[in-house]
Amino acid sequence: MITLNYRDARPIYEQVKDGLRKLIVSGAIADGEKLPSVRQLASALAINPNTIQRAYNELEAEGYAVSVQGKGSFAVCGAREKDDARRRELSERLRETVAELRAMGVRQTEIEALCKEETEP
Repeated sequence: MITLNYRDARPIYEQVKDGLRKLIVSGAIADGEKLPSVRQLASALAINPNTIQRAYNELEAEGYAVSVQGKGSFAVCGAREKDDARRRELSERLRETVAELRAMGVRQTEIEALCKEETEP
C-alpha cells in the first residue's frame, strides 16, 4: 500500500499523505472508500499514530479525504478542477527540477533515462 523511505528528506507524514493521495487519485482507493483507521495504518507502518493523524488532517484540508465522527476517514476523489490544478503544479515543479538539473550540467539523455526509469511499472 504505502512504503516509507527513511532516507527521503520529506517528513514521514508527507510521505504517508502523498502515498494515500496517489492511491486515491489512481482509483486504487475508490471514492467513498473507508481509509484504514489511524491505529491500523500506524501499526502497519510501525509509526506513531499522531503522524498518521497529521497526514489524514492534511488530506482532508486538501480535499482528498473527509472524516465522519465516530465512523472514520473516507476517500474523496477530487473534482476535475482540483486534479487539473495539481497536475499543473506538479508539471511546473518538474520543469523547475529539469531546469536545475540542466544548469548543473546533467545531460538530457541522463534526465530522459531518469524519467523513463521512474515512469516504467
